[in-house]
Amino acid sequence: MARKPPRATPERPRRTSAPAARGESDAPRTDRQRIVAALLDLLAEQPIEEFGFADIAARAGVSLAALRSEFPSKLAILAAYTKDIDRKVLEGGDAELAEEPARERLFDVLMRRLETLAPHRAAIHSLMRSARRNPPLAFALNGLAVNSQQWMLAAANIPAAGPRGMIRAQGLALLFARVLRTFVRDEDEGLARTMAALDRALASGQRWAGLLDELCRFAPHRVLCRRRHRRDRDYDRDRDRDEDFGEEQAAI
Repeated sequence: MARKPPRATPERPRRTSAPAARGESDAPRTDRQRIVAALLDLLAEQPIEEFGFADIAARAGVSLAALRSEFPSKLAILAAYTKDIDRKVLEGGDAELAEEPARERLFDVLMRRLETLAPHRAAIHSLMRSARRNPPLAFALNGLAVNSQQWMLAAANIPAAGPRGMIRAQGLALLFARVLRTFVRDEDEGLARTMAALDRALASGQRWAGLLDELCRFAPHRVLCRRRHRRDRDYDRDRDRDEDFGEEQAAI
């Protein structure tokens, strides 16, 4: 069953997909994995703008040549990390939630994402602080977030294709970013505060999505009316022009 957010007297929730502590089985094994882990470790210690490729290579135990062969930029390393988080969340789907309402399905998917991100909370917090000071970085991170949220919507069986799907994904990325502000400061193992924040955010997002659906439902009608009005206006103008031309010809 879907996990419920804590109420007035929260109890520690059942965590169906909590990440295990890093051990031998999930230690970085390839150069690519070591580089991603090195970037996350450095982010937990200092802002992203204060370390460079040489620092990442040294922390990962690889050469600069090996680093360059794997990734062209720090953003590319972050993209690889985001892709790996997406994969882990998608692998942890719960078939029992298929019949639950869309909001419950999305709540479960996003909580799985937060639980998967939990070991790197300090790195995420550092990145968020840097993004507030660096608009180009914030813009680039938003692109990664929107792409990830399209996958999260798909995991929750919520349409994410086309213009409306892109709007949903962008809205969900902004919603998730607000929840992350609570998440990075939530010291509770069960993420009780984060669950409550996510529940409130989804309630607000559900109202926004309902309004969006209403606007989208009526938008084609308004477009059709505008087109019909434009067509009638052009027809009247052309008719008047023809009549004027006919009168001029008759005068000649």
